[in-house]
Amino acid sequence: MEEKTSAHYQRLHRQRLRDLGLVKKEVWILPEHSPTLQRLEKQMRLPKAHTGSLTFDNKEVEMEKGTHSYWNVRSLAADLQASALAQDGKLHVEVLEGADASLLVTLPDFGDLPVHVALSGEQLVVESFLWSASDVTDRAGLNEQILRLQKLFPFSTVALVPLGAAGEGYVMFAALRSSSSSDDIICEILALADNVIQATEALASYLPRAQQA
Repeated sequence: MEEKTSAHYQRLHRQRLRDLGLVKKEVWILPEHSPTLQRLEKQMRLPKAHTGSLTFDNKEVEMEKGTHSYWNVRSLAADLQASALAQDGKLHVEVLEGADASLLVTLPDFGDLPVHVALSGEQLVVESFLWSASDVTDRAGLNEQILRLQKLFPFSTVALVPLGAAGEGYVMFAALRSSSSSDDIICEILALADNVIQATEALASYLPRAQQA
């Protein structure tokens, strides 16, 4: 059986949408309106949907999002700080203020490893910095090895991101729904931290400069 790339399935998906009579439109919105737009898009795909029926109230949205939905990182920070792990001193939480506030979670059991948690619409992103690209001796070899090892680190992904004047850097991240419970989010944070340690050990031969820092 011939292996097909993701591009093949993307083309089929788009063609099915066209066959349904749907058209693609680009919109520009404030990030906090993402959940509302996603819900409206789902309604607008229904064949019998009429313009006058494309409304919903906040109560309906709340019911759909579930009892554990986090609308901002401050409410999540409060729940994480109240957790047993935080009470035992194994998890420290700090709110990083800014245009898009996020959380800095520090894990003493992982050598004070910092993990950032950001909220974007219906999604929570848990991320930790790995290394600067300048610390890597063989980037092509490292990138290939990361792809080979990806299955060993379930639910986590490695990405290359800009670091401003510092160039580029590697991060490991995972995503989950904002309706996840605080316990599930803590489990994701711990799983990511463990994967960061394991990935660094597995790829140490590519990182002599980072190992010396």
